[in-house]
Amino acid sequence: MRSVRVVAAVIEQEGRFLITQRRPEAVLPMLWEFPGGRVEPGESDSAALQRELAERLGVEIDVNDKLSTQGHDYEGYSVTLVIYSATIAAGEPSCVHVNDFRWVASSDFDAYDFPPADQATMDKLLGIAPPSKTN
Repeated sequence: MRSVRVVAAVIEQEGRFLITQRRPEAVLPMLWEFPGGRVEPGESDSAALQRELAERLGVEIDVNDKLSTQGHDYEGYSVTLVIYSATIAAGEPSCVHVNDFRWVASSDFDAYDFPPADQATMDKLLGIAPPSKTN
């Protein structure tokens, strides 16, 4: 199974978190996620995250602490998602290479559809237990 390393940034400003919507032609189209992308061969996580946010949102960021690592298997490939805290150092986010972006309070995350790896990470970061299933 092919393995992909992906990095994403948790950027908080005034109690809201920056999330982005995947483009219609992307894998997992139109889902929401923390901004980031694939780590290229020979690239550090930090460099990949800085490059991806510049390409997707037109901002420069400072990458801070690693918050979590989450693995998830999709059909035909597996993803290792590494989440870092980050701050915007320069620029204002714009839809350069994303369908949309929002600043969202964590209490409103459930109004957005996230890929499974992102959802598991969000739940872990925010201390949210997955909903219990009742029959």
